[in-house]
Amino acid sequence: MAADTGFVEMRLSKVVAVSSAPDDASFCVVLDAVSGGRRLPISIGPTEAVALSASLRGTGLPRPMSPQFAAGLVRALGGRVRQVRIDRLVPVHDGHAYGSTLELEGASGVESVDARPSDALNLVALLPAPILVAPEVLADAEARMAGDSPEAAALRRALDSEQLAWRREPRSGHRP
Repeated sequence: MAADTGFVEMRLSKVVAVSSAPDDASFCVVLDAVSGGRRLPISIGPTEAVALSASLRGTGLPRPMSPQFAAGLVRALGGRVRQVRIDRLVPVHDGHAYGSTLELEGASGVESVDARPSDALNLVALLPAPILVAPEVLADAEARMAGDSPEAAALRRALDSEQLAWRREPRSGHRP
């Protein structure tokens, strides 16, 4: 399927912390092509980074987060994720972001659901399925990494950074 449409099949590689300025911590998920050497860093939020990092490391979280809840709903309804496509550029206030589509199969058939890539990738980390990336998304990422802007430097660092390690530390006085 990926070869017919020009999409590149990729897999989850890691979640990393990067920054484009000393006081600006941000996070990226890095995807690696199944065949070939292409890589795709995608900026994600801190909450999504925590959940995805825990899933990739196989460590549990003290309580379920939204991805675990969504995966539980899909399982409870007898469904499965057929594929995730990171398939378009979406206009946002300061430029554009990536958009994705989850293809789900359940009792009512196959449905496509619009999602942020961070949400779709968090779900596929729990319910494995192919990840397909559109050529225009890969081209955009390569253009974003070119040059010497702070964003370009941070995205390039994401490719070489180590997997994020989250440590749970007990909080005093915390009640479950």
